[in-house]
Amino acid sequence: MLTSVRGLLAATLVAGCGLAATPAFADETDPPAEVTVTGNVALVTDYRFRGISLSAGDPAVQGAININHSSGLYAGAWASSLEDSAVYGSMELDLYVGWTGPVADGLTADVGLLYYVYPNGNVGDANVFEPYASLTKTMGPVSAKVGIAYAWEQDSLGGDDNLYLYTDWGLGVPNTPISIAAHLGYTDGALSPKLLTGAGTGGGWDYSLGASYAVTKNLSASVTYVGVDGNSFDGFSNDAVVASLKYSF
Repeated sequence: MLTSVRGLLAATLVAGCGLAATPAFADETDPPAEVTVTGNVALVTDYRFRGISLSAGDPAVQGAININHSSGLYAGAWASSLEDSAVYGSMELDLYVGWTGPVADGLTADVGLLYYVYPNGNVGDANVFEPYASLTKTMGPVSAKVGIAYAWEQDSLGGDDNLYLYTDWGLGVPNTPISIAAHLGYTDGALSPKLLTGAGTGGGWDYSLGASYAVTKNLSASVTYVGVDGNSFDGFSNDAVVASLKYSF
């Protein structure tokens, strides 16, 4: 997604924190920080959003910056480069706020509001609000998530709404730097892959299966197979193998 905003935001915030104060040596008795800042930058061979390519099948630069409070409240931004178009421009910037925390033994909830922004689009209104919620169950090296995202009727969706239901499964292979992830999602409404590809007006599925390798503590590489319902168009809705390289901080 974009070299852009995400990387620049991350660099600015990190630099700002460094200039603001010089921390003392860490003490094992020091309490955990109430506020932490995390982020990442990534290079992907294709930006796939719910199975659909938003970079025309080409590589994209992406990045994120997150501010996390010990209460579970968080806010952040994520950005990506796009296929340049009159409506969306060449960049997507996602702004979000939410809360995450344990609600039972091994069960974590996450609720929030996401705002998709297209700063340099020139035609019409493309920005979209989308509340979301999920539950994640952790069982040793295995995690399972179910989630929902719903965008109410908005001009940017052609006056329609959109519902997205999904599940994610993850496995950290014991005693290795390898993890495996699987995803299945269902979209019904303005962003249905069948509607976007001219295959019909009903809902459609997207799915993926991939593996990642922790090269170092901060650097990881992954390869994922992605598929989606609807008509298949190269660089848009065809099945694809997507590789990524991500640095987290």
